[in-house]
Amino acid sequence: MRSPAELDAVDWHDLTHAYGPAADVPDLIRALYADDDDTVGEAIDELYGNIHHQGTVYPASARAVPFLAHAVLHAPGRRDELLMLLAVLADHAPQDTESPSWPGSSAAAICTELARVLPDLLPCLGDAERGVRRAALRVVAAVAGRLPAKARATAERRVEEVYTTDPVASVRADALVALDRFGRRDEAFDSPFPEVRLAAALLAAERSGPPYGKRLVDVLAEDGAEPDPGEDGFPWAGTGTQEDRLTEVLIRDADAGLAVAARWIAAGDLGGRGSRLGRRIAETWRDREPEVLALMLAALPHQRDTRASAHCLTAVGEWIERLPEPGADLRDALYDHARTAGDTAAPALLALVRARDPRALELVLCHPGPQTLRAAAASFPEAADRLIPLIRRTLAAGATGNDAIALIGALAHFGAAARQAQPEVLDCLRTRRAAVVAARRTGLGGVVTPEVTSLLQDAVESTDSSLSAAAAVAHHQLTGETGPALRVFEGLLTAQGPVHWHLSSLRPLGRAAAPLLPLIEPLLTARYEWTRMAAAEAHHTITGSPERAVPILAALVGPTPVGLRALEALAGIGRIPDELRPTLRSFASSPLRLLSATPFSEVHPDEELRALARRLLTTG
Repeated sequence: MRSPAELDAVDWHDLTHAYGPAADVPDLIRALYADDDDTVGEAIDELYGNIHHQGTVYPASARAVPFLAHAVLHAPGRRDELLMLLAVLADHAPQDTESPSWPGSSAAAICTELARVLPDLLPCLGDAERGVRRAALRVVAAVAGRLPAKARATAERRVEEVYTTDPVASVRADALVALDRFGRRDEAFDSPFPEVRLAAALLAAERSGPPYGKRLVDVLAEDGAEPDPGEDGFPWAGTGTQEDRLTEVLIRDADAGLAVAARWIAAGDLGGRGSRLGRRIAETWRDREPEVLALMLAALPHQRDTRASAHCLTAVGEWIERLPEPGADLRDALYDHARTAGDTAAPALLALVRARDPRALELVLCHPGPQTLRAAAASFPEAADRLIPLIRRTLAAGATGNDAIALIGALAHFGAAARQAQPEVLDCLRTRRAAVVAARRTGLGGVVTPEVTSLLQDAVESTDSSLSAAAAVAHHQLTGETGPALRVFEGLLTAQGPVHWHLSSLRPLGRAAAPLLPLIEPLLTARYEWTRMAAAEAHHTITGSPERAVPILAALVGPTPVGLRALEALAGIGRIPDELRPTLRSFASSPLRLLSATPFSEVHPDEELRALARRLLTTG
């Protein structure tokens, strides 16, 4: 360890942290010894920000370790936080130590320094404060595999004492985890302490992997149902908090996770643990929506406040469209919540609309909101005569931002009838409320009038490049004129910055965009994959030839947003290389979700990926 008196012996100016030279570190370490608790807290926060910035460590981090260790023992307070700073600084995946870059890395230097001072920190394992003992166990665990033999034996013996004698069960559970880092395998499923049994089950599950045996699942279900009242929120190196570890273990085995979630919910869904686990399983695994929604229905009566109930109802709304026939019990529960005046009404109504329950339409008409109107348009397009007036009225009332975008997007479901809303859409274009989608809507379904062309021409001159592009395309769609669009896109494709958005907007121009080919062809080899994808698609749209586009798009296909977009483009071209068929089969058959949800998307990207893969495999 090193005291503050030795800080000036280190040339901190030559060391770096997240923000450059580490000249501020000495003052921050000195501040740890202040009598004012706020000053100490601010210093710890700043140290987290510069020597452990978002999980990254630096050359200055290792040099700070012996000084931080001294502060743990001699500063007036916040020892648990200082110990946790040391633990997270040393955080590393076990495989990192086998990497060729490990010996010279900042993480290796930190572990070396921490292993050197660890014997001085072992008395913290017997500290009177529970939080200090728990944090100290994490420090030991962080370098358990890096200790020399004598120090290792001493540390392991001290941790063993904590495991067998500590008066707090959650501390004993932490000690069991630390012993595991020393290579001890103690399956303490019969311990009298539920915290220890749960820790043992977690360790066993992490070692074995799925599928989990019945005994292990029973322990996780029985002893994990109630949040640990002694949980300090301290992470374990490489795994996060115990709550994180428990969730990650259970979502690896969908059957076990659903069984545990059901038992947690039956036990009262304390802390929302069961319903939260159910949501994570739906986000992780395909085709588990019926079971997850049944869990959400069972969990609703256990929620202790409207916010928790709203979370359950929101989850129902996210997945209910995946049920061919949502059950009457679920729809009735949604209807009951949707009729209330509380905070649960909106998510319940949205879910009821997506369930295609006829009662939902009447509620939407009484309580129209932008998102529910958009969902209602998708679920009840036959109700255009009732929904369009509401959409027009809400737009006319001044809807902006995402609300206006949702309302204009809803019109896409009504075909020619959507033209009734042209005055309101044009007003959005005029007042620049959701102007980009208003321009696109005008181009797709507008009626040509002098007012329309004048507004589009004005928008073409906008300094907002997205609006200028959308208006230029819409003007071409309505008038057939190509000059304004070619001029706009020539400027956009030669400007600095990302151009893939603009390339994707070219599709409606078709072969009329041929004069832009000299600008598009160099982009086929762009470094940015989105640009290559959009350039390939645009090249095919303009030339009609798949020869250059298909190889580029095929190389981009994968379980990523750009990979999905490339596959959609290949489907539009109508040519799928044979070498992509194994990839398509994996997309179609994977039990795990390959893509995550995206905001404001009407269709989950993973469902889109699977459906597209199945269709392409079937049609050849």
